[in-house]
Amino acid sequence: MAELAIDRGFLPAYARLQRPVQRAVDAAIGKFAEHTHAGLHLEKLASARDPHIRTIRIDQFHRGVVLALGEQRYALLNVLPHDDAIAFAVSRRFTVNQALGVLEVRDQVGIEEFARVTQAAPATTGLFDKSSTADLVRLGVDRDLVPLLRLISTDEQLESLGGRLPEVQLDVLRGLASGLTVEEVWQELAERIVSGVDTDDLLAAARRTPERIAFVSGPVELAAILAHPFDLWRTFLHPTQRDVAYRAVYNGPALVTGSAGTGKTVTGLHRAVFLAGRLPDDGSKVLLTTYTRALADALSKQLYRLTGDPKVRSRIDVISVDKLAYEIVTRGGRKVTIADDDIMDRLWEAAAKTGPTYLNRAGQVTTLSGAFLQREWEQVVLAQQLTSVEAYRDAPRKGRGEGLRGAQREQVWVAIEGVVNQLAKQRRRTHTQLADEAAEIARRSPAPYQHVIVDEGQDLHPAQWRLLRALVAPGPNDMFLLADPYQRIYDSHVSLAQLGIHVRGRTRRLTVNYRTTHEILDLSVKVLAGDAAVGLDDEADTLRGYRSVTRGGAPVVAAHTSRDNEFEALIERVGTWLEQGVEPHAIGVAARTGQLVMAVTAALTDAYIPVADDRRGIDGVRVATMHRMKGLEFQCLAVVGLDAGVLPAPNAVTSAAEDPHAHRQDLQRERCLLFVALTRARDVLYLSHSGTPSTLLPASP
Repeated sequence: MAELAIDRGFLPAYARLQRPVQRAVDAAIGKFAEHTHAGLHLEKLASARDPHIRTIRIDQFHRGVVLALGEQRYALLNVLPHDDAIAFAVSRRFTVNQALGVLEVRDQVGIEEFARVTQAAPATTGLFDKSSTADLVRLGVDRDLVPLLRLISTDEQLESLGGRLPEVQLDVLRGLASGLTVEEVWQELAERIVSGVDTDDLLAAARRTPERIAFVSGPVELAAILAHPFDLWRTFLHPTQRDVAYRAVYNGPALVTGSAGTGKTVTGLHRAVFLAGRLPDDGSKVLLTTYTRALADALSKQLYRLTGDPKVRSRIDVISVDKLAYEIVTRGGRKVTIADDDIMDRLWEAAAKTGPTYLNRAGQVTTLSGAFLQREWEQVVLAQQLTSVEAYRDAPRKGRGEGLRGAQREQVWVAIEGVVNQLAKQRRRTHTQLADEAAEIARRSPAPYQHVIVDEGQDLHPAQWRLLRALVAPGPNDMFLLADPYQRIYDSHVSLAQLGIHVRGRTRRLTVNYRTTHEILDLSVKVLAGDAAVGLDDEADTLRGYRSVTRGGAPVVAAHTSRDNEFEALIERVGTWLEQGVEPHAIGVAARTGQLVMAVTAALTDAYIPVADDRRGIDGVRVATMHRMKGLEFQCLAVVGLDAGVLPAPNAVTSAAEDPHAHRQDLQRERCLLFVALTRARDVLYLSHSGTPSTLLPASP
């Protein structure tokens, strides 16, 4: 069915149509499939800005807008009521980008209207004064747009024009406006530059534009696309994502970084399907894994929607790292009992009461806390696989704050050893201990996977990385890793190189946020307070060039005198969203603690607002802790309980007197947690607190 291609904008338009109209659209598409498009009455419009635009009759009230690509190929762009379709058709113009060779669309009428208004405005310092015309043209910006761009002096003006410009050119301009240099933007485009572009060949350009145009191979593929018209990520990827996901060979482990909403997970899913599709029928498999079971379940559901090929699905194992380690250790019938957080907290608190002391800055003798001992065990002893007090005494403690003297380390070791012995007596193991045991088992066996893909890698412990390294033999395309140090919400700080996973020279960075509006993203980034983060490749990560592609309303921050008043306002806010037609499952409520989650759930339930309950199969508003919000997104999101006494959570932050470095590190982890929560919002973000607001909230959101 190469006669017809589908434009990305057509799918959401199709999804909004009533079912009888959708059937009429299906029938029109069928005529293209049967090579009878001549009977569709493809009509030219005398007033159209583009001579290649056509319209077709769908039913008495609707028309389709079609672009003639040449060689009897057509792209279906939109389906609208008659007058709207005509207005859409006459205003659009399609061209070929002279630098990238991709097909571009612009609202030519809108650009002309913007130019008339802007010409009358007084001249000020321009947003693109530092970029020469030659530089802009080299980056793919149309030369005839440059005079208009010289009149733009604010981000608001650029966004006002933005919806009328070709996406590639707008992305270039947003990058420059966000502070990237011409050369940095060029580096983002470098792999996509095409030489010898024929700007009159729309068909060749369309084939270079898979992020916008999908050529459908037949009715089966088309039916799969139309069955999930809102899942644009299944069919259309940004060129940067596509280049990363479908690259034929990485000569070793590859690392993809990028902050919230940049599409790392989508890129990983496409990579999994791509690699699985190339495996021989000999039982070879791809592992797709992540930190938690909830995230693994979400990956599994997305994978099912991405590919309908049962053979490809059968070649991909989707499982969390913890579950994978448990299955490896318990093969052969061995029984293992996991020590949960409550058990571990009690053991560490008991160890602290009779454990080591230290001299604080005030000269007072103080006992090290249970939290300190636990982190020392996890982040130093287990991370480095230390098995003796002598090894621990000499071990580096990078990221663990001020040094411990030899005598103190011996006391700490005794306390840690006591907890480990208690676990052994109870025949219990932690997930981290299991990961190291599983890694040792895997190293003694043939590697079970051809490829390993890891999502949310920033939160994995060194023991878990050792396991993943042991599950695949080193070589081309062995490991494909996705991570964002700005979303690190656990204590793990890892150097992949020290674990035998070398990604230098194979690191790619995604910078465009497709989920969150500019306004929500601006507030979310301010929460991080400008602190730099170190990535898994030991390089300082950066948010330079991190930008959103959509605009929306400003986030709302509401202050209340009591928790009851805060909950009443939340009920009213959620009720308003529901009245506006937002589906319950598209609404989320996040809080820092499980206690707050239970209180919010009760308040909404008492107000007859449905709350999601997966165990009982109830659909509704999703209420969860900030940790549980990882990997999710919502059209409308409320983040509540942002009080000074709740966030940062007192029990999650080391005392500054005990360890100033750990205190700063803990505070930054709480900032990252809030950043993760806020960036779950797609269109609308509402924040609230009772009494004194959290110090982590920006002063003027």
